[in-house]
Amino acid sequence: MIRLPSIRKKLVAVVMATTLAALVVSVGLVIGYDLRSYHRTLVNDLTTQAELVGHMSSAALSFDDARLASENLALLRTRPMVDAAAIYDDRGRLFASYAADGAGAIFPARAESAAARVEGDHLVVFRPVVENGETVGTVWLRAENRLLARTLDYLAIALGVTLLAMAIAYLVMRRLGSIITAPIVAITEIAHDVVAKRDYSRRAPRISNDEAAELVDSFNAMLSEIESRTRELEDSNAAIVREAQERSRAQQEVMRLNEQLEHRVDERTLQLALANAELANAIDEARNANQAKSAFLSSMSHELRTPLNAILGFAQILTSEALPTSDAQKKEFASHILKSGRHLLTLINEILDLAKVESGTIPLSMEPVALGEILEECRTMIAPLAAGRGIRVLFPEQVGAVLLADRTRLKQVLLNLLSNAVKYNREAGAVVLDCAQAGPGRLRISVQDTGLGLRPDQLDSLFQPFNRLGQEAGAQEGTGIGLVVTRRLVELMGGSIHVSSSPGVGSVFSIELGTTAPLVGPNVAEDGAAAARSERAAGEPHLVLYIEDNPANLRLVEEIVRFRSDLLLVSAGDGPGGLALARERRPDIILMDINLPGMSGYEVLAALRRDPQTAAIPAIALSANAMASDIERGMAAGFFRYLTKPVDIDRFNEAIDGTLAQLAAGKGQET
Repeated sequence: MIRLPSIRKKLVAVVMATTLAALVVSVGLVIGYDLRSYHRTLVNDLTTQAELVGHMSSAALSFDDARLASENLALLRTRPMVDAAAIYDDRGRLFASYAADGAGAIFPARAESAAARVEGDHLVVFRPVVENGETVGTVWLRAENRLLARTLDYLAIALGVTLLAMAIAYLVMRRLGSIITAPIVAITEIAHDVVAKRDYSRRAPRISNDEAAELVDSFNAMLSEIESRTRELEDSNAAIVREAQERSRAQQEVMRLNEQLEHRVDERTLQLALANAELANAIDEARNANQAKSAFLSSMSHELRTPLNAILGFAQILTSEALPTSDAQKKEFASHILKSGRHLLTLINEILDLAKVESGTIPLSMEPVALGEILEECRTMIAPLAAGRGIRVLFPEQVGAVLLADRTRLKQVLLNLLSNAVKYNREAGAVVLDCAQAGPGRLRISVQDTGLGLRPDQLDSLFQPFNRLGQEAGAQEGTGIGLVVTRRLVELMGGSIHVSSSPGVGSVFSIELGTTAPLVGPNVAEDGAAAARSERAAGEPHLVLYIEDNPANLRLVEEIVRFRSDLLLVSAGDGPGGLALARERRPDIILMDINLPGMSGYEVLAALRRDPQTAAIPAIALSANAMASDIERGMAAGFFRYLTKPVDIDRFNEAIDGTLAQLAAGKGQET
């Protein structure tokens, strides 16, 4: 053990040692993480370069054109880190090679399978060249691995940062240490002076208001007492005994105070150690959170790019003059684009739902909901999907229960469970939805399928985002987010979700929610819709005004309306033009974008409502602002319906029919 002569130096030594340990740990973690990321980035970059070279040289390999392959390899001069490259044919023989100036390249005699490894101070990558599903050759790249140089640079920087931090900590502790130890040093100096000169009139200065000040006061009181006793000793020998006793008590008090001071120093040191431990835990938690975020973003990027690949790929084929397609192919490609677009829209909606659910900002309107109506709507929506695979979906005949829930979110939960039961079922299987009392004021809704079932290890990973439990390569599309959102929505509505499964038999998903008193209310939507259709069949086409500044969106709605003989569409490109056309033509319905140039959709709607000629015309918003808050704002502003882009044609027609039905019902009441 190193013996330090003063408390001040001990404090400095403790703080310096703690600072050094914290710096070493934090800098080491940062350097290690960065070097690991650098190596991964280098491997990914070199692998991507190899795949690009292989893609460019596939034609050269197919036509045995070594010159073209060599020219492709020569393009690697723009990548200084790549000092050697080679292309091998499908039999593993050297086909073409490249070596940077001054690089003594020794090329492998034979091609190897796809791999990336470190050889000395170089990184070597083998990547196969695939053309139409067949391997026609192999690309070999060798690049300089600067990991050691980067490590040395980091160590030099870390050393400089450590020295600078230690110097700053030392200077700070020299300043702060004097504040802590100054009273004790002053007492020590006065005590030495008093002992040396026997001058009991000296007093220690009071320079603080803490425990050290109490020590100074006690010390000064001791000196005063000693001075008084000394004076009394000179006056009387009888006072000698009393003086000695007082001195002894004073000395004991000093020792007690010194012990208290050392104890408090130990407590402060322990508190500092605990603070450092908490800091290390916080760093670990931040690193784990960053890794989880990176994994989530990677999965989300993959899921978004998958449907985009099909959309952009088939769209390029359809628009390319160099790739002629037949009518059947165009129809097939358009079907793929539509399918992938819907999948992408579903994925975006589910990601937004997941983000709002995890952040706790998703709005819920808890109200009594008639379960029978919800189940009937779900039956109608799930029937086409089930019929396509020959799956029987069985619902209870009479359901009179009323749940306390958000109607939209409850429907979303049930549709997710039912669609999963259909998608992951066997052909010609069955799905059974059942309702049963789970307890006082609680109802259990279960969805049972006859699919493959889940293993116990799959059940443990069931509610992880983007985890499709090995179905990623299956025929059924999915995102791996639906069940995560479903569970959180059920919990936000005060319920719970449970899963039981038997491999080879099937799975049962059940939710439990609270019940409430039943609702009573008329339903006249179907009668109104029928009346509207009857009126359309007997009269002239209904006039629809569409205010939209985007030509592509306007063309889409024109094409949709073109298939309906009961509608006639007129359009305006901005708000003032739309107002003028509405006053002139008096349309039956107004479709309106929100983000219009110069005058927003909300301003146009307010102007329509102020004008007696247009105040009664129902307006339907058709906007890309699709957040729940946007929809609530639009409905609160006075829009009759709020539709979001991209346009769902069925929902578009349903909104038009529903609006016309309301108009027909209103006219019927007037007559």
